Amino acid sequence: MLDSPTSFQSDFLARRGLKLSHLRLIAALKETGQMSAAAAHLAISQPAASRMAAEMEEILGVPLHSRHARGVVLTAYGERLAMRARAMLQGLDDAAREITEMERGNQGTVSVGAVTGPALDIVLPALRQLRLTHPKISVSVTVDTSDGLAEDLLAARLDFYIGRVLGDVDPRMFLTKEVEPEPISLIARSGHPLTRRSPATVEECVAYDWVLQTPSGLLRRTLENFLMARGVALPDKVLSTSSMLLTLGYISQSNAIAPIAKAAATFYGREEGLNGRIVELPLETEITVAPYSLVQHAERPLSPSSQVLFDVVSEVIRSKVV
Repeated sequence: MLDSPTSFQSDFLARRGLKLSHLRLIAALKETGQMSAAAAHLAISQPAASRMAAEMEEILGVPLHSRHARGVVLTAYGERLAMRARAMLQGLDDAAREITEMERGNQGTVSVGAVTGPALDIVLPALRQLRLTHPKISVSVTVDTSDGLAEDLLAARLDFYIGRVLGDVDPRMFLTKEVEPEPISLIARSGHPLTRRSPATVEECVAYDWVLQTPSGLLRRTLENFLMARGVALPDKVLSTSSMLLTLGYISQSNAIAPIAKAAATFYGREEGLNGRIVELPLETEITVAPYSLVQHAERPLSPSSQVLFDVVSEVIRSKVV
């Protein structure tokens, strides 16, 4: 067994012989569940990988894995070490990226995510500003539900995002700064029968076809809770999709109705959006979704170029709130 925690020094495991290759192996075992696949990932033979696994168990003094017919299963000790190993390896990757970006000035890459409303209302103006002040920074943008964005952030596919922390994730892994509630609009095609009523009631709306997010989507759950709280039957003619493109296409060619972020409804309703083919239905009652936040990883600092965009996004948010 290891010494008691009070006897640990800053380089305790390193002095006992734990190496970077050990960390890479335990992370690969967690990822693949196969000793042979983990060995291939490290470009070593399977016997060499097995020896390294045995070395780790000797260094730690606890069992880290067990074998079964389908491969390798990590013990609770192995799971914890794999989690730490992945974080340390990601930290080294981040350090290499930061050093490269520091060497090149602000010629870095940033991956940002957002739910639909803030993507148009916040990210888009931030990108326009960034192009003027830091033209050499390359940006990729992911527009998704908050669940998908949180998963991408934890997997280091995003540097930060604008959305919510939902679902089966540990909230301690996130740093959040609440922005504001997100108003929702119901959209329909120009000339829809309900556009002649001002305002329309939700009872009148549910008589038509609807285009909604998949059942787990926050916007759909919000709308359904809104209707049920008012004793209004849920629409029974529903097309479920997470695609904004399909939603807009279906709406523009039918009498269907869809709830989307008000920022998106305003954007697409302008002449430069869809040339006025999509309109917001005037409603007697406002619908809002829970506030969204500016979200980053609690244990992974932003790279220099990511910090630049983060600051620009923060400034856009401040200008909106004020």
